[in-house]
Amino acid sequence: MHPASLYLIPVTLGDTPIDRVLPSYNREVISGISYFIVENVRTARRFLKKSNPDIDIDRLTFYTLNQHTRPEEVSGYLAPLAAGSSVGIISEAGCPAIADPGADVVAIAQRAGYNVIPLVGPSSILMSLMASGFNGQSFAFHGYLPIDASERARTLKNLERRIYEENETQIFIETPYRNARIIDDFIKICTPRTRLCIAANITCEDEYIRTHTLKEWCKMKPDLNKKPCIFLLYK
Repeated sequence: MHPASLYLIPVTLGDTPIDRVLPSYNREVISGISYFIVENVRTARRFLKKSNPDIDIDRLTFYTLNQHTRPEEVSGYLAPLAAGSSVGIISEAGCPAIADPGADVVAIAQRAGYNVIPLVGPSSILMSLMASGFNGQSFAFHGYLPIDASERARTLKNLERRIYEENETQIFIETPYRNARIIDDFIKICTPRTRLCIAANITCEDEYIRTHTLKEWCKMKPDLNKKPCIFLLYK
C-alpha cells in the first residue's frame, strides 16, 4: 500500500461472488484501512465482512456521505490522511465517484495534494457500453433524464441528434421502478431506427444485455421492474 492515500474501493453490483469481480489485491488494501467514507454504514460493513471475514469491524471508523451530508463535514472526513492514515471510499454499488457523491471527496483530496488511488472493480456504465456494440470511443453518460415530460422529450431529442451528428453513444440510468416508463419514452420520442441497448443486473446470475432498434423493442418489451438498468442509445 502507498502511504496515507485515499483509496476508491469498488463493490459488487449485486449479490455476486466477490472473487468473480474483485481482485484479491483489493482485500489486501482493505485490511490496512481503518477509516471509511460510505453511503450506508450497514451495507458497507456487510461488504467489508464479506470481502475479508477476518476483519475486525468494531475497530473501524465510518463517515457517512450522502445527500444529507453537509459540505463542511466532508473535509473533516479526510483528517486521517493528514495524520498519516489511509482512507477508503465505498459506494453502494460499483465504482466510487462515478455517478456517485464520492466525487466531491476526491476533488477535495486532489486539491489538498493527497494520493488518490482507484482500485479495479466493476462499472455498470463501462460494462454495458462494452457489451452494447455501440461507439466506445465517443460516448456521454447523462444519469437521469428530466422529470418534466416536455423537458424530458426536448432533452432526449437533442441527445438523439448528437448520436447522428456527432457519432456519440448516449447513456442513461433510471430509478428501477421506472424502467418501463423510460423504455416507453425512448420508443415514443426517438426515431424507430435508433438502437437501444438495455443492460440489467450486470455480473449477476440473471444478467440481461440486449441491443435492438426501438421499432423492434416496441414488440418485445422486457419485464425489468425494480432491476438496476443502464440504457444506451446509438444509431
